[in-house]
Amino acid sequence: MLIISKQITAIQEKNQEQLIRETCESVILGTLHPRTSITIVLQIINDAGSLLACCLNAACMGLMDAGIPMRALFCGVTCALDADDQLTLDPSSKQQKESRAVLTLAIESTENKVLMVSSRGMYSPAELQQCIAAAQISAQKIFQFYRDSVKRRYSKS
Repeated sequence: MLIISKQITAIQEKNQEQLIRETCESVILGTLHPRTSITIVLQIINDAGSLLACCLNAACMGLMDAGIPMRALFCGVTCALDADDQLTLDPSSKQQKESRAVLTLAIESTENKVLMVSSRGMYSPAELQQCIAAAQISAQKIFQFYRDSVKRRYSKS
């Protein structure tokens, strides 16, 4: 029984790895550096919830810090829908377990488009649109955080 649990965890981690890789590949301008390998290493120290969104944000900030040319920035936002149809942004692990649906979206910065959606549970098309709208608003705050972080790093003070 323990082996099955480890296999399920490994499958979930591989799925998340693929989602992160495909999201990064969609924005990186690889044609500027042909025959170049880019390796992104994300080390998970603690999972307090919204793990995939956190990994997406860390990957984007790592790419920015490394000076990798990208056509746009991206960020991850997790939304949880509970049994009372309440939407929660950046849910904790407990909130995610208790929710009837959890959606993680990757939003790009230039046109505010959805790059990726990963979901668990059942939700209606209207609820999906509600989550997308909330994620797009939240993404603007994350992009502002990116700008502030870069400004702090490169300021001459």
